[in-house]
Amino acid sequence: MSLSAIDRLCFALDYPDLDSALPIARRLAAEVGVLKIGLELFLREGPRAVAELARLGPRLFLDLKLHDIPATVAGAVRSVGALGVDFLTVHAGGGKAMLEAAAHAASEVSASRPLTLLGVTVLTSMDDAELHGVGVGDGAASQVARLGRLAIDSGLGGLVCSVEEVAALRGALGAAPVLVTPGVRPAGAAVGDQRRVGTPATAIESGSSILVVGRPIRQAPDPVAAARAIRVEIGEALGSRS
Repeated sequence: MSLSAIDRLCFALDYPDLDSALPIARRLAAEVGVLKIGLELFLREGPRAVAELARLGPRLFLDLKLHDIPATVAGAVRSVGALGVDFLTVHAGGGKAMLEAAAHAASEVSASRPLTLLGVTVLTSMDDAELHGVGVGDGAASQVARLGRLAIDSGLGGLVCSVEEVAALRGALGAAPVLVTPGVRPAGAAVGDQRRVGTPATAIESGSSILVVGRPIRQAPDPVAAARAIRVEIGEALGSRS
């Protein structure tokens, strides 16, 4: 996947409503390649959020983390496909039948704006201790590898994973899958509620396709300048790989 620095930067619109999200989305529309609509914003505003943000230009990432029986997830994927977004998340832990049903539904979306399904492996808020508490005994790295392979083999176009797992997934799965990395923080930024995090340079050098950044841009005194600084770091990391 040949993507520029701006294509690789995704801003997480973690806002409760469009009145809060639209002003900063407009300011950043020329600075980022992807806008991510999360569960809170979508549940409040629904398809209107997609319609309003689609006018701004960046690709749209609807982060719903679908996880249900196969028929229900397939129907939800078709509904999302009709909205015209570019990326949609489903939980890889939903199993092979659910993932295959989701992938088949996504393949029915108009080819003029294909829908890339991303399998969520292990949330970046979870560490090994958290996983042990829900019955996963061999840790995040093994669980991510297991679910990542399952998702790609089931027909999904990519994965969501932390910086810590990108290199191993890229090595195991090759260049084709889109690897989306949340929990990206410039050096020195606060970690917040995510535990498996890393810098933009580390993510790119490890093989990430798209970097999701929220707080470090949203809470910066100048969000536009913060986004540009992260783009510069991405560009420098891409240059060092070539």
